[in-house]
Amino acid sequence: MTHDIASHNSDRFFVFTGGPGSGKTTLLDALEQSGFARSVEAGRGIIQDQVKIDGNALPWKDRALFAEMMLSWEIRSYAAASQHDGPVLFDRGVPDVIGYLRLCGLPVPQHAHNAARAFRYNTRVFFAPPWREIFAQDTERKQSLEEAERTFHVMVEIYAALGYEPVMLPLANVGERVSFVLKEINAS
Repeated sequence: MTHDIASHNSDRFFVFTGGPGSGKTTLLDALEQSGFARSVEAGRGIIQDQVKIDGNALPWKDRALFAEMMLSWEIRSYAAASQHDGPVLFDRGVPDVIGYLRLCGLPVPQHAHNAARAFRYNTRVFFAPPWREIFAQDTERKQSLEEAERTFHVMVEIYAALGYEPVMLPLANVGERVSFVLKEINAS
């Protein structure tokens, strides 16, 4: 059944990824307001939930457990997205978990590779490049700009290795980014 869900939906599922603090969520918020269905970023959601319950699945407590929670979140987001008609936008995807584990120097379990092969997205993946002018840390985003840049490069590498085509978002205001994405999605 997983394969059927994935093969049926992959062309209409679009991933937005890159380093933290590069404007992905702001862009996705704007696209959602224009009528697109979208997922919520796993990492931020898990951090918020784990902090509320004093849980251990946090990047500063147990990175491997945090990654497992992100993988589970992404798979559930994929299944939930299959209930929507039309394009669905993802604030990160299953391959991001592999990138996270590599950034942390942790082994990537076989089931994470299996998930990346089973849960496919549109071959064109939107990447938000590092952008010093808008980068900011917050309660959940504790990475430095340098870590954000490393994250961006690892994500490009991971997605490319999995057969995805990187589409770089312009360093532009939200309205211009929305126009860019709409043109790209309509061209798919």
